[in-house]
Amino acid sequence: MARVSQEHLDARRRQILDGAARCFARNGFHATSMQDVLSEVGLSVGAVYRYFRGKDEIIAAIATEAFAGIRGAFEEASRTTPPPTPDVLIGAVLRLFLEERIEGADRQAFARLIIQVWTETLRNEQLAETLSEGYNGMRAVWTDLVAVYRESGILPTGVPADHVARTLIAVVQGFIAQQALFGDVAVDVLEDGLRGLMSMSVDPG
Repeated sequence: MARVSQEHLDARRRQILDGAARCFARNGFHATSMQDVLSEVGLSVGAVYRYFRGKDEIIAAIATEAFAGIRGAFEEASRTTPPPTPDVLIGAVLRLFLEERIEGADRQAFARLIIQVWTETLRNEQLAETLSEGYNGMRAVWTDLVAVYRESGILPTGVPADHVARTLIAVVQGFIAQQALFGDVAVDVLEDGLRGLMSMSVDPG
């Protein structure tokens, strides 16, 4: 029997995850059956179960990949010197993940998927741990960025770095929610809004 290459295995796994993500984005986790996933990807039961033992494992894999990907994108973008300002950095990462992130799906699909992952963590302890790890990782990335902004003179030192980090993460979460619910929010709008807030001056008196 010919040996299957790692490239082939990775491509097949990607096919399953993308197909499942399209199903979940359309119908939700609980309304989607494994048969729906099999029909979407055009594979046999045995082919899919070679990679995942069931729907919960697929959901966990999609969530883990999404959190790791978003964190990695922020980390990579932040390595430039000086790092891009929050409006530019957040805009770049959101474009990467919200626009055609899931092959063959509409541009709202990834945002809808993320909302479902957040909801699923309320009943799935393993997924909740994955989300918590991803959130704490993002806090660490943004806390480091805040330190660099301050060293560069871009940001004053009055507010704890973790408070700034949590607020910037909340901005991203809120935008993803708007995209999932309304679908008509351009990333340009978020960038402009952030620039407007960043340009505010506070009267010390």
